[in-house]
Amino acid sequence: MANRPSQSIELSPSERHILIPPPMPAEDNTTSGPNRFNAVKEFVLSNKGLFIIAASQFFFSLMNLSVKFLTAIGEPVPTLEIVCVRMLITYVCCQAYMFAAGVPDPILGPKGVRKWLVIRGVVGFFGLFGLYYSLHYMSLSDATVLTFLAPTVTAVLGFLFLHEAVSWKQMLAGLTSLVGVVLIARPTSLFGGNGKTDTGSGAGGPTVTEAERMVAVAVAMLGVLGASCAYVSLRVIGKRAHPMHTMSYFSLWCVLVSVVGGLATHSHWVLPRQWTWIGMLIIVGLFGFLAQLLLTLGLQRETASRGTMVLYIQIVFSLVFERVAFGVSPSGLSVLGTCVIIASAIYVALNKPSKETNTPANTESTATWDMAPAAEEGRGLLDGDEHKEELEPGATKDGISELAIDKKLEEPVVRHDTPRHERTGSGSSSP
Repeated sequence: MANRPSQSIELSPSERHILIPPPMPAEDNTTSGPNRFNAVKEFVLSNKGLFIIAASQFFFSLMNLSVKFLTAIGEPVPTLEIVCVRMLITYVCCQAYMFAAGVPDPILGPKGVRKWLVIRGVVGFFGLFGLYYSLHYMSLSDATVLTFLAPTVTAVLGFLFLHEAVSWKQMLAGLTSLVGVVLIARPTSLFGGNGKTDTGSGAGGPTVTEAERMVAVAVAMLGVLGASCAYVSLRVIGKRAHPMHTMSYFSLWCVLVSVVGGLATHSHWVLPRQWTWIGMLIIVGLFGFLAQLLLTLGLQRETASRGTMVLYIQIVFSLVFERVAFGVSPSGLSVLGTCVIIASAIYVALNKPSKETNTPANTESTATWDMAPAAEEGRGLLDGDEHKEELEPGATKDGISELAIDKKLEEPVVRHDTPRHERTGSGSSSP
């Protein structure tokens, strides 16, 4: 049988495109690595503020851990002495930054808000004192979680003094958080026991009586009230002061009040006798300032609502540090009380009216929630990515005082001396 000659079939380009599938591209394993790295990099950059805030809570926890160690090194260091040394270091760092960055009025602060800066410093002292005192007689995690009552108390104070809106649900959350306080305090009259409890300090730390623990809880509640008053004063100050001004006044008045308090109560301050003691005090001061600075930078790059949620990671750090450093874990009632307080605080933060500023729970973070951009010549590390139109302290805009502007942020301001063709352009950001 003869072989037939083969016949070639000619296909048009359109037919060839339909009938013949395009070749599959070869998988390039060399690009998967960079793509994955770019995805991770993009995720980190888009959430940079949250990571910075988390880092600040890490250093806040280390600071509290150092304070806890100071209660177990040889002769315990009095609370007033810890506050004085820690805030003296912070004050020096604040002044050094403001002079280096050229922030106006670095010592006295802007006129018109100095009274409120003093109030912020004095009431802030009680917030810090309450935390440090409770660390002498309570575990690190229990003392830390009590500070997260501040958002609820601030909502009540804002309603009473600033006439801010507060719902009955927020009030109910506040009452619920008190249940968490009782679970952490664990009074013998309700829970029984032998009247003694371990503070979890380890390394020769004391075992305190129920009475001492109850006093520590009461002082911690005083600290929560002081921190909440500081938040309210910062809302009054608003954007009329640089963040470093509030930190500087806070640290200065903590030093002054602690010295006066030590003299009035005839407190016996401990002289440094070993390098470990000196090193711990320096670490407390440096970690406190670094944590405050990171929190300031993080909140400039993140919304207040998302930033507030990250603050609660400090509880996780405290639990881990307590386990690693002292080998102790919180009791079941403490864990339950922690969950109640954190859930109540998160509920209050999530159910605030949209026009309000979320309030942080950490007693050290009060200088950052009303972020005040520095004057133009004072811009530096603490400035955010966006440049805003600013007013010098005491200046007015179209005859409207700064306080009136703070109250009418939602109302647009029109310059009557501005040409019409400029009014139609894109306006600058609100001060």
